[in-house]
This record gives sequence, C-alpha cells and structure tokens, in this order.
Amino acid sequence: MAPHGDNSPNTLDCIAMPRIEMTEGVSTLPREAWNRLVVDESPFLEWDWLASLEETGCVGGNTGWIARTLVAYEDESDGKPQELLAACPLYIKFNSEGEFVYDHGWSHAAERAGIAYFPKLLVGVPFTPVSGARFLVAEGQDRVQWARQFGAALREICNEQDISGAHVNFCRPDEVDALAEMGFDKRVGFQYHWKNRDYKNFDDYLQCFRSKRRNQIRRERRELEKQGARLQFYVGDEVTPDVMKEMFRFYLANIENHHYWGRQYLNQAFFDVITERFRDRLQITLAWQGDEAVAGTMNVFKGDVLYGRYWGTDRHLRHLHFNTCYYAPIEFCIERGLARFEPGAGGEYKQVRGFDAEPTVSGHYLKDDRLAHAVRAFLVQERDQSAQTIEWFREQSALKPRSQE
Repeated sequence: MAPHGDNSPNTLDCIAMPRIEMTEGVSTLPREAWNRLVVDESPFLEWDWLASLEETGCVGGNTGWIARTLVAYEDESDGKPQELLAACPLYIKFNSEGEFVYDHGWSHAAERAGIAYFPKLLVGVPFTPVSGARFLVAEGQDRVQWARQFGAALREICNEQDISGAHVNFCRPDEVDALAEMGFDKRVGFQYHWKNRDYKNFDDYLQCFRSKRRNQIRRERRELEKQGARLQFYVGDEVTPDVMKEMFRFYLANIENHHYWGRQYLNQAFFDVITERFRDRLQITLAWQGDEAVAGTMNVFKGDVLYGRYWGTDRHLRHLHFNTCYYAPIEFCIERGLARFEPGAGGEYKQVRGFDAEPTVSGHYLKDDRLAHAVRAFLVQERDQSAQTIEWFREQSALKPRSQE
C-alpha cells in the first residue's frame, strides 16, 4: 500500500479504493454525516459526545490525547457531494492514561529495552471502557471488510512514521478477528454486566438470589433509609444545569477521594456542554439527605442499554455506593424495560450483587518485532487466564440458575 503524496500520515491509499484519509478530530466533521454512521451503536461514539470532549479541551493540548479521525469517502462522480462511507475515532497518544486497557507494563518494558513506546495510536473513546463497534460504516457497507482496511491503514501509519503501534480498544469480536488478519494481536479482558430477565420490579429481581444474598441486599437498601437518605432520578428536561453542577462536584470529590489513583479527565465546561447536547441520553441519580445532595451518579442510556459512567460523594454513608451506583440503576432499567446495565470497569463486589462476567476484546499492533514478540507471548497466557476467570465467575454467579427460579 503506497503512501499518498509525501510521508505524512495525513492521507494514504487503502488496500482498495476509496482512499482512507486521516483528518482532524470528529468536531471538524459534519454532525449529521458522522451520526449516520453511528446509528444504533454506542452513544459515546456519537458526534455530540466526542466533539464535546474536543471542544472543551478534555482531549488535545497537553492532555496526551490528540484527536484525529480516519475517514473514507465515496469516489467523486458527476460533481455530487461525496458521502462518508466509513470512519473511526483515532487519537495520537503520548501516555496511557484514561484507556482502561492497561499497557503500562508494555511501555515500561519498551523503555528498559530502549524502544520508544510513545507516541502510539488509539482507536476508541477517551476515558470510556465501553465495548462497541470501532469502525463505523454507512448502510450497505461491509463493516468487517472496512475493519481490515482500517487495520492496514493503521499499520502503514505506524510503519512510516515515528509511531510505536496501534491499539483498538473495546472493539467487537468480529472486528478483532478482522484485525488479526492484518497482524494485530487479540487481548481479552472482562467486565461485570447486569442483564434483565424481564423482571417486573426490584423485588422480582431479588427472587433470583439465594436467601442469604437476597436478605443482605435488602438490609443494604434499608440502611440508606435509616440514615435519612433518599435517591431521586433525573432524565430529560429534569437534567438541569443545577443538577449537572452537583454531578460535577461529586465527580471531583471521587477523584479527591482516590488520592494517588484519581485522575481528572473532564472539566466543568464538558458537563455544561453535554447538559445541552446530550440531555436526552443522560440519567442522573442524586442522593439527598434532607435538603442537601450528598452523592450522585451519571449514567448514559441508548436503545436498551444503560451505561454507568461517573459517581462521587462528599459524605460517608453506609452502603451509599452500592445503592446509588448499582441498585438504583437496576431499578431504573427494570422500570424502563432496559435489557442490560454496564456499570464500567473493575469491581468484583459487583459479582455478588447480580452482575456476571462478560469478555471484552481489543486488538494491538506493535511495530518493533522484539516488543511485539514479548507482548504476543504474554497475551497468549493472559487470554487463557481471562477465559478461566470468566468461566469461574459464571459458575459462581450470585443468581440462581433459571431452572431454580
């Protein structure tokens, strides 16, 4: 695949026409054209979310994230406007912060071997460990074939430029299989997801637990009431600037509470912008004690899925976290008939509260053969370990088998 023009990574010829080009961030593309590719995919791929991150400075500048996109347009004909056929959100990374597919060990190994690990390329959504399509295509296009072509384009950029590799995080299984054909290595992790078995209400959901765990959850929910706290949902027009101001305050509080591990990726401007642009996708839960908000969670929903994103509190109340981050969203899903709740990365304590392990996949290409060989050997072992762990957690599910309900 020959470079287009000079050796700049800004444009390149794909395996087959039409040409794939690297452009500036998503915010520079027409909103309608981008969202025509997203359609029913993850809400975090929508123009409003990605462009808001760029426009408010959450990416760009000195953040370590330089926003780019790979795009492919139909061939020019008869002077008609070109249609966007395929695209993916791309970032030039100068650190490994905010990715949630942890490669710090790889970068440290590269440094010890005298191999430059940064900059690197990342296809994904900043600060968002949510799986979904990473290669977006217009109706009628073959997404898997485009995944192969984008994979080839990513490799070419790395090979011809001072870029160590390309990483496609939280992609779909068929995409990672297509990338494997282009020399990418598959990585498997897992998260805990909640699935709706057509529960009528929260008590109906509790019947799926064995008595010990069911009684424990009931005690945890009663404990919040004993402390004089109540939870309130906010959706649509109820998500006012005042509600989001409280949510940002709790977001900052959670970062402060985590001390060394806390990272502030978002700013007040981002919260202000998505209040206007993304309100119809937001679900906020605030915990109130008297007339004072003491905790909050920000979730995002689209289609039949709820995604947990941010939480925080400035007051220690027993079982506040479990109630606000898990039980309240589950109740919201049951009320709305949503099929799945993905609360985010980490947390084995989710498993005992009815969340089961689900695999996540990513694809990784490293230009340096020495580093690639070492990482490939590591990934073989990690995939086996992840598969065994997922199987073990599923066997130990806190939920009774359907035959026992």
